[in-house]
Amino acid sequence: MSKASLERGLNALREEIDAPVAAFFSSCVNCGLCAEACLFYTETGDPRYTPINKLEPLRRIWEQEFTLWGRVKKALGLSQPVTDELLQEWEPLVYDACSLCGRCSMVCPVGNDIAYMIRKEREGFVASGNAPEGMKGASARAIKVGSPMGVKFHAVQAQIRHIEADTGLEVPVDVEGADYLALLSSMEIMNFPEYIEALARIFKQAGVSWTLCSEAFEATNAGIQIGSSDIAAELVERVVKGAEKLKVKYVISPECGHAYTAIRWEGPNLIGRRYPFKVVHILELLDELRVTGRLKTQGLDEARLTFHDPCQIVRKGGVLEPPRNLLKQVASNFVEMSDHREMNWCCGGGGGVSANERADELRLKVFARKKSQLDELNVDKLVTACANCRLMLEDGLEEYRVELPVVGLTEMLAEHLVEDNE
Repeated sequence: MSKASLERGLNALREEIDAPVAAFFSSCVNCGLCAEACLFYTETGDPRYTPINKLEPLRRIWEQEFTLWGRVKKALGLSQPVTDELLQEWEPLVYDACSLCGRCSMVCPVGNDIAYMIRKEREGFVASGNAPEGMKGASARAIKVGSPMGVKFHAVQAQIRHIEADTGLEVPVDVEGADYLALLSSMEIMNFPEYIEALARIFKQAGVSWTLCSEAFEATNAGIQIGSSDIAAELVERVVKGAEKLKVKYVISPECGHAYTAIRWEGPNLIGRRYPFKVVHILELLDELRVTGRLKTQGLDEARLTFHDPCQIVRKGGVLEPPRNLLKQVASNFVEMSDHREMNWCCGGGGGVSANERADELRLKVFARKKSQLDELNVDKLVTACANCRLMLEDGLEEYRVELPVVGLTEMLAEHLVEDNE
């Protein structure tokens, strides 16, 4: 990849101005409704965090180079150019104060997809060298090592040995011809290995033919987060090659929000070809197993509990009913948050914010919105289906000194699984 420079950044911004972006800028009526949908604005009151304002560098390029009036203003010296100083000033707004959750896009009265534009704007920032060091490091590790956290397959094998010793179950690896290839996130491998055990238990009971791939186990995509299509495409291609090598029919996205966006929605466009397999989110597969009677559970969790909707899975991915169908199978006192499903509030750590240490203070400040949602319910347990959300929720609750267990939905289902001993 070429060395980052302002020229590369400006060229990248120009290339990202496609018909939808031009139409979005043309139709924006500056109503400000997007501000009230963004927790970085609502929890700070800082007008700089208004979503549409975060797009100012991209908007200037569009106006000055793609509109007649903008060209006239530029020729007369009536507009300010996009400089390295401007990109440096806007970098914290674009990376620290946006989780790409897309809630702003839901309320725009003219249908502008602001999160889509910020995702594209990040292409210009990373090409110019204006991206957080933490995210640069995560991207470099993802390319070099295969994981944004630097997790190698040796670490996966260590977790597999523990699980197999504890349960007597087999965690299959590199099984050619298996139906399903399960992907993992580094957080699941290092922080929540019980997810892998839950897969092994559920899939054995349901008779699912599955495998992990030693050459393509990581689902997260640091390229999507930092805004580099080149990096994102290389990481997607790695998964596709692994799936093709093993000749699987399906690839399972794990409990990780942006991994689902990367492999299911952006992946084919990034690599420029169709997949020879289908992609399903783990919740979609589990719900299918429930419907067909292959996922059998027993008993009900009587604790008062609620579900945090991961933005990328629910709002962007449309996986709305599966988590609720599954929860109702194992919980008797499930209650919804005041804003739930596609209008749920982000945990604050999506879109690479969790990988950006510089943003920690702001991320924890805006977690106040999630805390207020939970305060309204007085629940005993919080369930979610994204390892990144889970870690951010635990971090936020600790910051606000709230003792509330956070559990993954797949693990919860495994706890209620009807298992034979064969």
